[in-house]
Amino acid sequence: MHGQGGGEERKKAQHMRAAPTRATVVLSGDGDAFGSVLPLLLIPFQSDLSQLKSIKMRQRKNGSSIKHPNLSDAEAKPQKKSPYSSKDVFLTCLGFRMLNALLIQTYFNPDEHWQALEVAHRIAFGYGHLTWEWEEGIRSYLHPMMFALFYKLLALLRLDIPCVMIKAPRLLQSIFSAVGDLYLYKLSFVLFGDGVAKWALFSQLANWFMFFCFNRTFSNSLETTLTLVGLYYWPSVRSSLNKAPSGSRKWGLALAALACAIRPTSAVTWVYVGLLELYLTHDRLRFIFVELIPIGSVVLGITCLLDRLMYDSWVLVPLNFLKFNFLSSGGDYYGTHKWHWYFTQGFTVMVFTFLPFCVAGIIKFVLPVLPVSLIFAGYSLTALEERGSRNGEKKRSSCICNKWPSRKQLAIFFLLASNIPMALYMSLIHQRGTEDAMNYLSKVAAKGKVKSIVFLMPCHATPYYSTLHNNLPMRFLDCAPSSNAFHMSCSKGMPTESDRFMMDPVSFAVDFAKNWSHPSHIVLFDSEERHLKDFLVSHSFREVRRFFHAHFKVDRDLQASVVVYAMTDT
Repeated sequence: MHGQGGGEERKKAQHMRAAPTRATVVLSGDGDAFGSVLPLLLIPFQSDLSQLKSIKMRQRKNGSSIKHPNLSDAEAKPQKKSPYSSKDVFLTCLGFRMLNALLIQTYFNPDEHWQALEVAHRIAFGYGHLTWEWEEGIRSYLHPMMFALFYKLLALLRLDIPCVMIKAPRLLQSIFSAVGDLYLYKLSFVLFGDGVAKWALFSQLANWFMFFCFNRTFSNSLETTLTLVGLYYWPSVRSSLNKAPSGSRKWGLALAALACAIRPTSAVTWVYVGLLELYLTHDRLRFIFVELIPIGSVVLGITCLLDRLMYDSWVLVPLNFLKFNFLSSGGDYYGTHKWHWYFTQGFTVMVFTFLPFCVAGIIKFVLPVLPVSLIFAGYSLTALEERGSRNGEKKRSSCICNKWPSRKQLAIFFLLASNIPMALYMSLIHQRGTEDAMNYLSKVAAKGKVKSIVFLMPCHATPYYSTLHNNLPMRFLDCAPSSNAFHMSCSKGMPTESDRFMMDPVSFAVDFAKNWSHPSHIVLFDSEERHLKDFLVSHSFREVRRFFHAHFKVDRDLQASVVVYAMTDT
């Protein structure tokens, strides 16, 4: 009896040591102002490297297949096939994301319009505003070009009308988002099996921030999809190294290179995962010289050629990005967060009520490497489901029925009850006024009733030509850094036009009006309208529309409404 008990204990200890090493990435939303929203949560790799190397050498010597030392024999066996086909999962996610895209009617971060759609509109139609980042060559045209080609297709089909131009870009993004959802499911399946994959997908679809942000046309949204697909094809993140499909690492490298070309900050993730693969693989020279360098060079070359064509000069965007954001203080121009912000505020707000389930899932593993937080939420929900089913079998033998909901049912109700209202409020209500105002102006402009527009509000507070889709004179208050900011540092001592307007709206408007050519329409927030009402009336403007914007302030005074004024004879 003693010997049997010791054997059981040894088996349990071996099972604990066999906890699988996993690697995934945190999903995030967008916005340089949000601090590169899609922030990546890196969890340290804690594997015993000496143990790993000795086992690899022993396996190679014996001619056996190379298996990760932290995998049990059962986990190294081929995974069973998913009960749901990829087609069914994708179509379900696509339908959900398309509805999701139609429900997004609010303004989140300027980059959605000004760094993607505005640039694409300029490429496709010849007019659109390029912000200072494009003048300094710190952004690649790779991401906007995708939407530019889409705009060209709409124009060819004569569908470039206001309602289509407003909704179509997010509907296009919903296709990429559905691909990301599908590969989150597939990645979860190869890591943990069907139960976790199902609940991880539920967590992704139910999470308020993913609903609010994933379908927006941020470069981060596409980067997230590419990262998920790339990690699925990356050998070292799978449960068994010898079960990755043939040639999958090349696909993973190509997708990683594309993600880095679209957003250089994606390199933080892929350098980490690449070093892990470099250590685990037995064909390091092939990995570096036959795969990594050639594939990376091809993607970099294509990106450089595209940027050479669009910039009309040779521009190495990753180098410029590095110089501006890390080798100078240029990246601090729009503000910085404390080192702990991502973990204490940014990440926790995005994960929201899924946080305890993410943590509960993570702490069950010995060696978590770069986990996707929502996959671990799915793992936690699966554990609740399995525990509930075991308890249910025991209770059935002693009672007829149980009227109380299970822990899993309570958890699901809690997550849906907290995330659905948040998702709908943020997508349908909060900060929708600037979008509504531009949608209104685009329809009025299409009827020939708008001659020119001035935006007396903080810079980049509304969409621009990509929504108006009419080549009319427009003017917004500039907030670009000083001309030497790129080469030296951004001077915060010199207020921009936008700053000066916010400090004294009346004095600024009086000076500004001395040089304008009487616009037909003026757009402003109600917080500044209170100060400028007499000025507007004296210049023959009258209120024509007022749009609700927000119930509470975000980073300035409460901007409850967006007001559109027009000349009295318009």
